[in-house]
Amino acid sequence: MRILGIESSCDETAAAIVEDGRRLISNVVNSQIDIHAEYGGVVPEVAARNHLEVVNPVVRKALADANCTWGDIDAIAVTYAPGLVGSLLVGTLAARTLAVIHDKPLYNIHHVEAHVYANFITEQGVNEEIRQLNLPKSQPAFPMLALIVSGGHSQLVLFRDHGDYELIGQTQDDAVGEAYDKVAKILGLPYPGGPSIAKAALNGNPRRYQLPKAHMSNPLDFSFSGLKTAVLRAVQREVGKDFTFPSHALAGLLTASQRDDFAASFQRVANETLVDKVLLAYRQYDPASVVIAGGVAANQDLRRQLADNLPIAIQYAPIQLCTDNAAMIATLAYYVAQKHGPADPFNLEVIPSLSMTESMIREGV
Repeated sequence: MRILGIESSCDETAAAIVEDGRRLISNVVNSQIDIHAEYGGVVPEVAARNHLEVVNPVVRKALADANCTWGDIDAIAVTYAPGLVGSLLVGTLAARTLAVIHDKPLYNIHHVEAHVYANFITEQGVNEEIRQLNLPKSQPAFPMLALIVSGGHSQLVLFRDHGDYELIGQTQDDAVGEAYDKVAKILGLPYPGGPSIAKAALNGNPRRYQLPKAHMSNPLDFSFSGLKTAVLRAVQREVGKDFTFPSHALAGLLTASQRDDFAASFQRVANETLVDKVLLAYRQYDPASVVIAGGVAANQDLRRQLADNLPIAIQYAPIQLCTDNAAMIATLAYYVAQKHGPADPFNLEVIPSLSMTESMIREGV
């Protein structure tokens, strides 16, 4: 079963073709990072307009890269939740229209759940760019513990089977990706914050600044707002300014070594927090496999800490499939199609703030 996936939940316009929920045939991503870097974050209206301009060319390229015609496509999948409403509308409208024109079943996919399914892609098509990806050797086994960490989400999910999962921990304020972006802004590092902090941290001392970890009533929940504020207060002390001094001007008072040390110290504590929760959940639920998913899963320090502390090995999706992409959308759609019928392309609506648990209830799992 060959599925064309379309993803446009935030600032990447993506299309991909995946066969039987494991074989990646093509993967096209048009990123808007350079556009939004000028503003220090994603501007929703700008994102939606860019999706409008490129969604059709991206879909055409995905088909061309796969050497496919519409006759070779068995179904279409699209992100309908969660995300920026304007961005979601562009992708779903494109998918709905294509489903009607080409008479293909349409599957509506939850973006956060789909991130986990990047780890189920284990086989490559003949496309040269695809052949260069270092994919996992085998699919994860159930029960599976998933750490989902991205710009807007930090959660621990226990999967008993496809579509059968339980949210066992989640952030109570900022997601870890948001904290990376906000701390990067404090330190004067460019957007997006994750890669910028990781790069600066390579030259920094991760033990120079002692930063706190939040203690939660549910020990599997996360909180990163306090860590972000602790970095702000530590920077203010370091440069001799109080809370009345404009926070956007603090970075100009830091030396390069101070900036790098703050980046390394923040990254260490943020990742230690994630690893602590994963270890606790692992001991409590004894899963057969552990996966990490989302953009922050590309962080090499996080991968190192997990490898050093977890008693089982993790097979990681390649970095290209950790950030937003349509391959994960098409992959999840294959497993959704085994249990549910397609959506009505004439009535499908986007739901910008739908949680994974609400999505499972809607599907009647």
